[in-house]
Amino acid sequence: MESIGKFMIFLGRQFVNRESFGTYVQLTITESVKVGYDSIFIFTIVSTFMGAVTTLQTAYNLVSPLIPGYVIAQVVRDMTILELAPTIMAIVYAGKVGSNIAGELGTMRITEQIDALEVMGINATSYLVLPKIVASILMYPLLVILSAFLSIMGGYLTAVLVGVITGTDYIYGVRYEFDQFTVTYALIKSVAFALLVAAISAYKGFYTKGGALEVGQSSTSAVTNSCIAILCADYVLTKLLL
Repeated sequence: MESIGKFMIFLGRQFVNRESFGTYVQLTITESVKVGYDSIFIFTIVSTFMGAVTTLQTAYNLVSPLIPGYVIAQVVRDMTILELAPTIMAIVYAGKVGSNIAGELGTMRITEQIDALEVMGINATSYLVLPKIVASILMYPLLVILSAFLSIMGGYLTAVLVGVITGTDYIYGVRYEFDQFTVTYALIKSVAFALLVAAISAYKGFYTKGGALEVGQSSTSAVTNSCIAILCADYVLTKLLL
């Protein structure tokens, strides 16, 4: 309970004694590049192969001649949008971005850069953390959209090249009885996961104590706690929205 209370106070300090709006715009743009643009490569690789493997595994299990081939694409579509793109990629996001946030703030703490900001009268919590949280909330949903597209395309390429189903059947299956709310559901989850990863990682890094060894421990703790929070939030949001 003490840690939860300290975390909530940490979040509350984001909105007091802030700098000018223009300062946060510049910082948010810089963080958005690190959070979003620098993550595109890993998201592209993981998402494409995720869709390809899902297609092959679904085709392997649907062996009944009574099941039409387009069901494979339907399964890939629903699995990708509902769970793989927003949730599984959030674990990758926590490992890539969360550890970087915790390591960066932890290094600033042990080298007394944060103390220097506070001595100058700057709210270091808001100045350093708020742009990271805003950038994460802005960029991660875009990464989820990219991930879903690449995953479905990876499944399409695999289906056509391997000969599991025809490209026409795959596209028909992707479009068959499509529920648009699943996209809204995925985006709602992506915003929640982005907030959790950025906030928890920043909290762990900001309150790092010790030296270089403790910075590594803070990064590990940030990723671990972010993953747990993602899975818990995933269950709660699924129960509420579906």
